[in-house]
Amino acid sequence: MFQYKNITNKSTYVIAEIGANHNGDMELAYKLIDEAAKCGADCVKFQSWSKNTVFSKKTYDDNYFLADDYRNRTDYTLEEIVEEYSIDFKQHYLLKEYCKKSGIEFNSTPFSCAEVDLLVDELDVPFVKIASMDLNNLPFLKYIAGKKKPVVLSTGLGSLADIDDAVNCLETNGCDEIVLLHCTSIYPPQDEQVNLNNIDMLRDTFGYPTGYSDHTLGTLAPIMAIAKGACIIEKHFTLDKNMVGWDHKVSADTNDLEIIVEAARRGNEMLGSKRKLVVESQERREAFQRSIVAARDIPKDKIIEIEDLDYKRPGIGIPPKCFEFVVGKKAQRDIKYDEIINMEDF
Repeated sequence: MFQYKNITNKSTYVIAEIGANHNGDMELAYKLIDEAAKCGADCVKFQSWSKNTVFSKKTYDDNYFLADDYRNRTDYTLEEIVEEYSIDFKQHYLLKEYCKKSGIEFNSTPFSCAEVDLLVDELDVPFVKIASMDLNNLPFLKYIAGKKKPVVLSTGLGSLADIDDAVNCLETNGCDEIVLLHCTSIYPPQDEQVNLNNIDMLRDTFGYPTGYSDHTLGTLAPIMAIAKGACIIEKHFTLDKNMVGWDHKVSADTNDLEIIVEAARRGNEMLGSKRKLVVESQERREAFQRSIVAARDIPKDKIIEIEDLDYKRPGIGIPPKCFEFVVGKKAQRDIKYDEIINMEDF
């Protein structure tokens, strides 16, 4: 369950970004929810838009397609596809209820103030996810800040100055529970465009928890982001990467999502503390470390020399680092070759 106060103290929160990968089919949406829950994701996220809240008339008149699957299509117009892939207000309630039954959190990205009202006031989503396309939409950010909900803000498409303006806008209007998601808004980006070091940069620059919204192929980038301390991983999710649609090709399938979730669960445990902690038992340390032993027979009353010493397991005697303390001492007994030398022996 998403709780802002615990977002950096638990395992990485994994969002299965369904977006429009339901292709306007509610039965497919339900299957995606079920599979995301089975994979162990914390949340499924949709996108809340209509043909009137995303594109202007010019875009529809130009019939400009962003997605490769539709770029050369002539049997659909952009307006028809947007309308077909949108989910109406009633369907939002159905999806929220289905998520509850499946044991996974529901959320969606709003693209208008009316959709913010639906998600926050009616469906009580745990946080408001803001798409990177709205990073510089300060009137929209101001409206969202007024809802007093935690905000998860994608930072793709924006400069550092744009991110600073967005954060200042949210803070000025009453929102101080912010998670910044590093994001490269290319589908998919080349390796040199991913810039996972920006996760650290954003955290250090703004002082807020930082996660990663991924558009790469495969699972490597999310796993590396977890290793860099990303508190949220958002990854597009599909049942079939070859399905016709906007984001299926850059999405995780069930196998990929299981790998990401396992990394999220075990990764934070493996990162552990920044303090050097000795986690091995005393018994194990003694078994693996070395003691000072006699490199040859040492007769009683002999002054011990460096050549008389060797260092072997187990580590139950004088540790090797104390060799200078032993050298120059007089042997109090006959010490046989390979015997562990103890303090009472000189």
